[in-house]
Amino acid sequence: MSQTTEGTAGPATGGTAAWTDPFRAHNFKLMIQGVTEGHFIECSGLDITVDVDEYREAGQSQVVHKVPTITRYADVSLRYGLTDRTEMWKWFEDTVAGRINRRNVTIVLLDSQGTVPVIQWNLVSALPVRWKGATLRSTAREVAIEEIALSYETLARGA
Repeated sequence: MSQTTEGTAGPATGGTAAWTDPFRAHNFKLMIQGVTEGHFIECSGLDITVDVDEYREAGQSQVVHKVPTITRYADVSLRYGLTDRTEMWKWFEDTVAGRINRRNVTIVLLDSQGTVPVIQWNLVSALPVRWKGATLRSTAREVAIEEIALSYETLARGA
Protein backbone atom coordinates (compact mmCIF):
# COMPACT_ATOMS: atom_id res chain seq x y z
CA MET A 1 0.00 0.00 0.00
CA SER A 2 1.38 3.33 -1.02
CA GLN A 3 1.39 6.03 1.63
CA THR A 4 1.28 9.72 0.84
CA THR A 5 2.54 12.27 3.32
CA GLU A 6 1.67 15.93 2.83
CA GLY A 7 4.21 18.67 3.37
CA THR A 8 7.42 16.65 3.11
CA ALA A 9 10.18 17.60 0.73
CA GLY A 10 9.93 15.85 -2.62
CA PRO A 11 13.19 14.60 -4.15
CA ALA A 12 12.51 16.02 -7.63
CA THR A 13 11.33 19.47 -6.63
CA GLY A 14 13.47 20.13 -3.58
CA GLY A 15 10.41 21.87 -2.11
CA THR A 16 7.23 20.92 -0.35
CA ALA A 17 5.30 18.21 -2.18
CA ALA A 18 3.36 15.05 -1.48
CA TRP A 19 5.62 12.05 -0.96
CA THR A 20 4.57 8.67 -2.35
CA ASP A 21 6.30 5.50 -1.25
CA PRO A 22 7.89 3.52 -4.09
CA PHE A 23 6.14 0.38 -5.29
CA ARG A 24 7.33 -2.97 -4.00
CA ALA A 25 8.88 -5.40 -6.49
CA HIS A 26 7.43 -8.63 -5.10
CA ASN A 27 3.87 -8.66 -6.51
CA PHE A 28 3.57 -9.04 -10.27
CA LYS A 29 1.88 -11.25 -12.84
CA LEU A 30 2.24 -12.08 -16.51
CA MET A 31 -0.52 -11.75 -19.07
CA ILE A 32 -0.29 -13.16 -22.60
CA GLN A 33 -2.77 -11.79 -25.14
CA GLY A 34 -4.80 -10.39 -22.21
CA VAL A 35 -5.05 -13.70 -20.28
CA THR A 36 -3.30 -14.05 -16.91
CA GLU A 37 -0.68 -16.75 -17.34
CA GLY A 38 0.42 -16.88 -13.74
CA HIS A 39 2.48 -15.29 -11.04
CA PHE A 40 6.20 -15.63 -11.56
CA ILE A 41 8.87 -15.52 -8.89
CA GLU A 42 11.25 -13.28 -10.83
CA CYS A 43 11.23 -11.02 -13.85
CA SER A 44 14.48 -9.45 -15.02
CA GLY A 45 15.88 -7.77 -18.10
CA LEU A 46 13.43 -4.92 -18.71
CA ASP A 47 16.10 -2.89 -20.43
CA ILE A 48 16.18 -0.46 -23.35
CA THR A 49 19.38 0.98 -24.79
CA VAL A 50 19.66 3.63 -27.49
CA ASP A 51 22.95 3.37 -29.39
CA VAL A 52 24.59 6.60 -30.50
CA ASP A 53 27.06 7.53 -33.19
CA GLU A 54 29.61 10.17 -32.27
CA TYR A 55 31.11 12.69 -34.65
CA ARG A 56 33.20 15.85 -34.41
CA GLU A 57 32.28 18.90 -36.39
CA ALA A 58 34.99 20.49 -38.52
CA GLY A 59 36.48 23.45 -36.68
CA GLN A 60 34.78 22.34 -33.43
CA SER A 61 36.93 19.33 -32.55
CA GLN A 62 36.43 19.84 -28.80
CA VAL A 63 32.67 19.19 -29.22
CA VAL A 64 31.49 15.63 -29.80
CA HIS A 65 28.00 15.39 -31.25
CA LYS A 66 25.97 12.28 -30.43
CA VAL A 67 23.26 11.10 -32.78
CA PRO A 68 20.84 8.36 -31.66
CA THR A 69 20.74 5.33 -33.99
CA ILE A 70 19.38 1.90 -33.08
CA THR A 71 17.16 1.18 -30.08
CA ARG A 72 17.85 -2.22 -28.54
CA TYR A 73 15.51 -4.16 -26.25
CA ALA A 74 17.06 -6.77 -23.95
CA ASP A 75 15.45 -10.18 -23.55
CA VAL A 76 13.19 -10.49 -20.50
CA SER A 77 13.79 -13.52 -18.29
CA LEU A 78 10.92 -15.00 -16.32
CA ARG A 79 11.42 -17.55 -13.55
CA TYR A 80 8.55 -19.65 -12.26
CA GLY A 81 7.81 -22.70 -10.17
CA LEU A 82 7.49 -25.90 -12.17
CA THR A 83 3.91 -27.22 -12.29
CA ASP A 84 1.88 -29.42 -14.63
CA ARG A 85 0.83 -26.38 -16.72
CA THR A 86 2.43 -26.52 -20.17
CA GLU A 87 1.36 -23.31 -21.93
CA MET A 88 4.80 -21.66 -21.77
CA TRP A 89 6.57 -24.90 -22.79
CA LYS A 90 4.25 -25.42 -25.79
CA TRP A 91 4.82 -21.83 -26.91
CA PHE A 92 8.59 -22.40 -26.73
CA GLU A 93 8.27 -25.74 -28.59
CA ASP A 94 6.43 -23.94 -31.41
CA THR A 95 9.32 -21.49 -31.75
CA VAL A 96 11.87 -24.32 -31.82
CA ALA A 97 9.83 -26.07 -34.54
CA GLY A 98 9.77 -22.90 -36.66
CA ARG A 99 6.11 -22.10 -35.98
CA ILE A 100 6.64 -18.49 -34.94
CA ASN A 101 3.74 -17.29 -32.83
CA ARG A 102 4.43 -13.75 -31.64
CA ARG A 103 2.23 -12.64 -28.78
CA ASN A 104 1.71 -9.44 -26.85
CA VAL A 105 2.84 -9.94 -23.26
CA THR A 106 2.09 -7.68 -20.32
CA ILE A 107 4.01 -7.68 -17.07
CA VAL A 108 1.76 -6.17 -14.41
CA LEU A 109 3.16 -4.79 -11.15
CA LEU A 110 0.55 -5.09 -8.39
CA ASP A 111 0.05 -3.12 -5.18
CA SER A 112 1.44 -4.49 -1.91
CA GLN A 113 -1.71 -6.59 -1.35
CA GLY A 114 -1.31 -8.15 -4.81
CA THR A 115 -4.74 -7.11 -6.06
CA VAL A 116 -4.61 -3.74 -7.84
CA PRO A 117 -2.42 -3.13 -10.93
CA VAL A 118 -0.19 -0.06 -10.49
CA ILE A 119 2.15 -0.19 -13.52
CA GLN A 120 2.43 -2.43 -16.54
CA TRP A 121 5.02 -3.06 -19.21
CA ASN A 122 3.77 -4.22 -22.60
CA LEU A 123 6.15 -6.39 -24.63
CA VAL A 124 4.92 -6.09 -28.20
CA SER A 125 5.28 -9.10 -30.53
CA ALA A 126 7.14 -11.28 -28.03
CA LEU A 127 8.38 -14.81 -28.62
CA PRO A 128 10.27 -17.25 -26.40
CA VAL A 129 13.96 -17.53 -27.31
CA ARG A 130 15.48 -19.45 -24.39
CA TRP A 131 14.31 -22.04 -21.88
CA LYS A 132 16.20 -23.31 -18.86
CA GLY A 133 14.99 -26.35 -16.97
CA ALA A 134 14.85 -26.76 -13.22
CA THR A 135 17.92 -27.93 -11.34
CA LEU A 136 17.05 -31.28 -9.76
CA ARG A 137 18.95 -32.60 -6.72
CA SER A 138 17.95 -35.45 -4.45
CA THR A 139 18.95 -33.40 -1.39
CA ALA A 140 17.08 -30.24 -2.41
CA ARG A 141 14.20 -28.90 -0.34
CA GLU A 142 13.33 -25.89 -2.52
CA VAL A 143 10.78 -25.53 -5.29
CA ALA A 144 11.81 -26.62 -8.80
CA ILE A 145 12.30 -23.42 -10.87
CA GLU A 146 12.21 -23.07 -14.65
CA GLU A 147 13.18 -20.01 -16.66
CA ILE A 148 12.06 -18.72 -20.03
CA ALA A 149 13.40 -15.69 -21.92
CA LEU A 150 11.26 -13.58 -24.23
CA SER A 151 12.50 -11.42 -27.07
CA TYR A 152 10.20 -8.65 -28.31
CA GLU A 153 10.06 -5.84 -30.83
CA THR A 154 9.17 -2.87 -28.64
CA LEU A 155 8.28 -1.99 -25.06
CA ALA A 156 5.58 0.35 -23.79
CA ARG A 157 4.85 1.37 -20.22
CA GLY A 158 1.34 1.99 -18.98
CA ALA A 159 -0.46 2.68 -15.75
